[in-house]
Amino acid sequence: MTSPLGLTDQCYVLDGFSKRYAMTGFRLGYLIAPKIAMRPLQSLMQSFFISTSQFVQQAGVSALAHGAAHVEHMRRQYAIRRRILVDGLRDMGLSIPIDPPGAFYVLVDMRHFGRDSLTLSFDILDTAHVALGPGRDFGEAAEGFVRFSFATAREQIEEGLRRLARALPKL
Repeated sequence: MTSPLGLTDQCYVLDGFSKRYAMTGFRLGYLIAPKIAMRPLQSLMQSFFISTSQFVQQAGVSALAHGAAHVEHMRRQYAIRRRILVDGLRDMGLSIPIDPPGAFYVLVDMRHFGRDSLTLSFDILDTAHVALGPGRDFGEAAEGFVRFSFATAREQIEEGLRRLARALPKL
């Protein structure tokens, strides 16, 4: 992957630690910007944010210094989990338009069930005890789709697939 910083020094890079380092609750991120923008950005930022606690900053520094091996391990684990989920859903005859290349989620076309995504998500929760995200939460184009997460243990994904397979004929 090429960083925009390798192409020009006149770009802005915003990133965070939440997903890459599993530091979701820490609310820690950073901005790389052209030097000319720094002072206006500092003024803007001090109006929006008070500060990040010291232990969170230290955790971020530690993640940057020592987290690469863990990130690579988790990338491999998520690839396995993604494959289990995508293959399992497709084995049930469900349509997945795009294999997600870098997210923790799979968007599945469920329009053939003839219900809006919120109603269908609740029906699946009630019938299969599997929680999904209704597509409508991700924009008008995603209505009729549901979002599955694979940011959980492999065993939970497999159990969710078993429950879903038993419940789909009832829906």
